[in-house]
Amino acid sequence: MNRSSTFDHYSTRIEKVIAFMSSRLDQPLTLAQLAQAGHFSPFHFHRVYHGLMGETIASTQRRLRLHRAANDLLTSEHSIAQIAGRAGYGSVAAFTRAFGATYACAPAAFRKRRAALPALSRAAFDPTLESLMYSAEITTLAPIRTVALPHAGDYQAIGNTFHALYAWAGPRGLMRQDTRCLGIYYDSPADTPQEQLRSDACLTVPGGTELGDGMRWVEIAGGRHAVVVHTGPYNELHRAYDWLFCQWLPASFEEAGDAPVYEEYLNDPSSLPPAEWKTAICLPLK
Repeated sequence: MNRSSTFDHYSTRIEKVIAFMSSRLDQPLTLAQLAQAGHFSPFHFHRVYHGLMGETIASTQRRLRLHRAANDLLTSEHSIAQIAGRAGYGSVAAFTRAFGATYACAPAAFRKRRAALPALSRAAFDPTLESLMYSAEITTLAPIRTVALPHAGDYQAIGNTFHALYAWAGPRGLMRQDTRCLGIYYDSPADTPQEQLRSDACLTVPGGTELGDGMRWVEIAGGRHAVVVHTGPYNELHRAYDWLFCQWLPASFEEAGDAPVYEEYLNDPSSLPPAEWKTAICLPLK
C-alpha cells in the first residue's frame, strides 16, 4: 500500500462517517458512534476528522442540515419556519443568516428561484501540511506513573494547574533533576464546549508520596507511540497536532490506539524564551 492509497483508505472511512451522519441528521449522535462508523479510535477520531476535512464534526452537521434545507425549499411546500426548525434553528432569522452565509441568498428568494440545488461543497483545506517541518519517530515507551491534578476548561489555562502542582511539589523536595512534567488531554477543543474540556497536569514523583487535595495517581500506558517534538511556544502546538493527524497518520500505515494523546514538556519554560520550549507529543499506536 503506497502513500496515496493510505490517504484514500482514511478518506473512504471518513466518507462512511459522513454517510452515517447524513442518514441521521435529526438524531443526537455521540463521538463514539461516529468513530465506530469509520472504525476509528474514539480518543483520536476528532483530530483525524478535522485534519482531513478541515472543519469540525459540528460544522459538517450544520452544512449537511443546510443542504437538506435547501433541498426542502426546492422540493417541498413546508414553510420556511418549519424548514428552519428541522435544520436545527430556533428562529427564521437565525436560519436566514446561516443560509445566506452559505448560499448567498435568502431562503425565500432561493425558493422563488427554483434553481438547481448547488453541489454540497466541503471546507477548503490543504490536507498535506508538507510545509511544516516535523518528523515522527515510532518508539516503544515505558509506562509512566504520575501524580495528576485535574484541570477543567480551557487547555490554554492549564498552566495555572501546573503552578499549583509545582507549589505542592517544590517544598516537599519533589522537583528534582529527573522529575518529568506531562499533560494528558482527554477531549477535542474543536468539538467540546470549553467548560467541558478535561485534562490532567502530571508530575513523576516517588511511589508512596502522600498526595495533596484533589490529586490522584495516574499511570500513562506504555507501548508503541508516535512521538513528534515541537519547538516553540505552547500556543503553536496545534501546528504539530495538525501535521501529525492530517499528514503523518494517514500516510503512515499506522492506526491510533485507544488511549489519549499526552505531552511531555522537555525543558524548563521559566528559564528559556518561548522559541526554545520543547514539547514531545506522544500518540499511542495500535
